[in-house]
Amino acid sequence: MSHISKIELEVKDIGVLGQACTRLGLSLIKGQKTFTWYGQGAKCDHCIRVPGADYEIGVLSRNGSYELNCDYYDKNLEKVIGQKGGLLKQAYAAEKTRIEARKKGYSVIERKTETGIQLHVRIS
Repeated sequence: MSHISKIELEVKDIGVLGQACTRLGLSLIKGQKTFTWYGQGAKCDHCIRVPGADYEIGVLSRNGSYELNCDYYDKNLEKVIGQKGGLLKQAYAAEKTRIEARKKGYSVIERKTETGIQLHVRIS
């Protein structure tokens, strides 16, 4: 049965979420007020479109952070963002780490591995 699930990801910065989406080939549509799931629309503040998927990811503003909701019944959505949003979580964490490290003057080296992304932060 189709239903909306929350992606367990703490998003504090919508800009970083946009960068994570770009990294994965997704589109963050700021200001879109509904997202599509199982032929229906649900309320949101922003939306993430996933290439090849019929459903979208809703981004809802909640007390200074953002909640992500989607319907995994669309298997193309799950293929792109990973099971339980794992690839999106990893992309968000990598982008946030890169930004924070550079703010402190550290260099960041990224390497892709079989299991995902590995970041090395160098303190100069």
